[in-house]
Order: sequence, then structure tokens, then C-alpha cells
Amino acid sequence: MAYKVLLLDGIDASCKTILEQRGIEAVAAPKLAGDELLATIKDFDGVVVRSATKVNETLLKAAPNLKVVGRAGVGVDNIDIPMATKMGVLVMNTPDGNTISTAEHACGLILSLARSLPNAVNSLKNVAWDRKKYTGSELSNKVLGIVGLGKIGSGVATRMRSFGMDVIAYDPFTTHERAQEMGVKLVDIDELLKTSDFITVHTPLTEKTKGLVSKANASKLKKGVRLVNCARGGIYTETDLVDLLNDGTIGGVALDVYSVEPPDASFAELLKHPNVVCTPHLGASTEEAQEKVAEQIAYQIADTLELKSFKGTLNGKAIALSTNKEVQPYLKLAERIGDFVAQVVPDNTDYLEIEYHGKCAQHGEVLTDSLLKGYLTNYSDEAVNLINARYLADFRGLRFKETLSKDSKTYSDLIRVKIQGKSRFKDFAATPFGDNDYRIVEIDGFGIELALKGIIVLYKNIDKPGMLAAVSTEMSQRGVNIAALSLGRSAKGLEAITAFRVDRKLSTDELKAIDDVDGVDFAHYVEMADN
Repeated sequence: MAYKVLLLDGIDASCKTILEQRGIEAVAAPKLAGDELLATIKDFDGVVVRSATKVNETLLKAAPNLKVVGRAGVGVDNIDIPMATKMGVLVMNTPDGNTISTAEHACGLILSLARSLPNAVNSLKNVAWDRKKYTGSELSNKVLGIVGLGKIGSGVATRMRSFGMDVIAYDPFTTHERAQEMGVKLVDIDELLKTSDFITVHTPLTEKTKGLVSKANASKLKKGVRLVNCARGGIYTETDLVDLLNDGTIGGVALDVYSVEPPDASFAELLKHPNVVCTPHLGASTEEAQEKVAEQIAYQIADTLELKSFKGTLNGKAIALSTNKEVQPYLKLAERIGDFVAQVVPDNTDYLEIEYHGKCAQHGEVLTDSLLKGYLTNYSDEAVNLINARYLADFRGLRFKETLSKDSKTYSDLIRVKIQGKSRFKDFAATPFGDNDYRIVEIDGFGIELALKGIIVLYKNIDKPGMLAAVSTEMSQRGVNIAALSLGRSAKGLEAITAFRVDRKLSTDELKAIDDVDGVDFAHYVEMADN
């Protein structure tokens, strides 16, 4: 059977060459878009894209023969993976292909900020000779703060240490041992903001990373810090950057990515600022990287169509299990409890004990993949999925032990996660109650029942009259509605645990108001998906 693959977005020519060598018809259409694309794609078995083409529901439904979507690069924000999975279309990327190029680009931006290179070049091209104006600063003995120690972040760390920089990092899922191997000191995010001379970010854009630097937290920054972003637009609040530059809070900004691409008129003042270095999303745009990802995706696509290998597939296991109604609830439960635990345990936890009880135990291997996906997703600079979750856990030094048991004393199915080391909460158990109803049923031996969705506040407290009333009063005074509540206690008059869900996000001050209630021990905030 002759397969046909459509190559969009200006994929390097090596992709077409390799596919044709494998007997696959490859059609390069770098500018194909809109209705013309929808009319054309119906005849193809595969499509390869970069970041320009949006592989959304409309496109997928216009391609009844489509078997695989290949992303020549890392990011898959432009691909609707759930819809592709639902329609039985494999999605794959090439996560290693542009790691070096992006890390090198970030390093180049750091150097450009330190030595005012773009401004100095422009000055001389305009026949000026102003050496004093463009006096720079050395990188040696400066502190580089890296947010996210995945492949790209760790690549930046290795390279910038050779310049004599002291490298610190914030990554809650990298262990201290792994960081030490790289010569990096792990710190909390506030210390990183306070002590860094340069900050570079290598994480996805999430609710936790959005606005990492903004006017709201300007007081936390070291005066004159210089910022680099080759990850995702919006991690720094772009609308605040001009004011922060003008008042001296930050000394310079280097941007390769933007919340709107290409940047619209609202970015004009920022991009023209003399202390801003800006490039048009060039992190992966080297000849080597583009050729490398094109070759990788060509081999992966060919192997997949010929059913030889499914390397790089982001939803392969998901497709295999998407129609299995017995496994689906457990996959969702495992991912939810992984996400929950990641937000509750201390940063840099290095060991998890995972137990499966009841019928779900027979699917333990893939459930661990799903649990690790939930655990790692918020701070990984790669797309975490069922295929690569174990690899990324190992890369960060996270160890885990799995135990399977067909017996379950209380519930027919139970997933339990235990934490070793210093942690206020050490033992979590959850079970499915029905369609899309996944609940925590035990924390540290306390019986509790709360749906794993929405915004949850969790704390331990002294078991005495008036505790719940005191917390409820604090919430009421701040206009916060408690939507659901669960209580558990060890014995009358001793310790208790409380978890409740609220209707909106809490500010730091609102969470502190709970923590300050006499008898409350460490109020913790967890934000889960609503569905």
C-alpha cells in the first residue's frame, strides 16, 4: 500500500527525501492553509507540521484517512491531542531534536544582555563609536537562576557554568542529587528571584508559571536582574515589562517567544525599548536542528505507517486504551492523584511508593505512567505523556516503587501514594466513585472524602470545637464560598484533617488567613482541573 504524507510549514527537504526513500509519497506544501488545506488533507495518511499549522478538530475531521500527525519539534500546543486520540490518530514529536539549539540560543541571549551586543552593533552600523555607553558586565561570579531543569534548562546550566556563573535553579521535581551532578544548587522560587543576576525560564506556560515576573511580585526581584525567555510567551507578564525596565527593577529582557506570535502592535513599545533584546522565535531555528527534527520525524512517520515502531508517539497508549471502558477511569484517577500529590509534597521529593489495590492492579504499569504524567506535567519543559513519563522521572532523579494487590479492604479499587522524607502529608489514597468522579478517600490515615477537582484547601488542625467555624468566618469575610467539605480525625480531642473546595482562586493573603487561625497547621492550596 502506498502511503501519502503532507509536509506543511516549510519542513526541511530531508524529510521528503527520507520518506520517498521508504516508498512513501511526500508532498511539500509550505504555504498551504485555510480552506485549501481542508480540501487537500482528506487524501493523506500522515501530516508533518511545525508550529504554524493548527491541527484542530476542524482539520482532523477533514482528514478521514489520517493515521498520524508528526510535529517536527518539541511543542505540541498547536495540536489537539485529545481530539486526535478520540479519532484514533497518532500524534508524535521529536523532543530531542532541538534541545541543543534552544539551550545555545538562551545562552546567546544571556551574553547579549550582559554585553549590550545588539545595541553596540547597531550603534557602529550607524557610524557611531561609543565604547563607554556600551560598557557591559562579566558573567563570571554572577548568579544565574534557571526555572525548570529539564533537558533545555540543564543544557543551559552546563554551558553557563563554563563561563564561571554560579547556577541555582527552581524545579520541584528534580532531586537534589541530580542537581548536584550538574553543579546546580536547588532553591525555592522566592530565593531564586531574590538572588539571581540573570533568570532564564524553561518550563511550560501553566497557571503556576504564568506571570512569574510581573509588577505584582517586583519587590521579590534582585534590583537590576536581567530576564531571558526562550520557553513560552506569558511566563513574564509582557505588559508589565516596560514599566519594570523604566523604573530599574529589571536591567534588561531578552525574548524569543511571545504570548502573541507574531507580536502585534501592543508589543511595539516593549520591542523598541533599548534594554530589550528580541528574536522571532529562533530557539530551534538552526540548520542542524531543523534538519535533525525533519529527519527524525520522517523516520518515525515511516516506521509508524509500516507498523514497525511507534517511537516519539505522545498518545500511543492512550489510543490503545481509549476505547477500553474498564481502564479509562483508572487512568484518569492515577493522573489526578499524581497531580494532587505533586502540589502537596515538598519540592524535590525523590521517592514515591505507589500501591494498586483491587481490579486496577492488573493495569498497574500503565497507571504508573499516568500517575507520573500528572505528577510531572506542571514543571516539565517537554510534553509529558504515557510514553515518556518514566524516562522524564528518571532524568530528574525521581525513584518509585510499585506494589500490586488484587485485594482491597475498603474499596473495590484504590490507588495509594506514599512519600518518604520530611513532608507534612505522607500518605494519600483515592478511588473512582463513578463517571468523572474521582475522590481522595484517605490522607495520612484520616478517612476523608473529597472530589479531585477544582480548588482545594487542605490542612491539619487540633480537634476542638469551633475550628471549622473560625475558618469559615475567615472565608466568609473575604467573600470566599466553600463548595464542598470533608473532615477526618484520629481520635476525639487529638488531631484532625480538613479539606474543602472553594469556588475561586485564593490569594496568598487569603490562604494565610486560614493558616493564622489558632489550631490550624499549614494550610495548603491545590488547584485541579474542573472536569
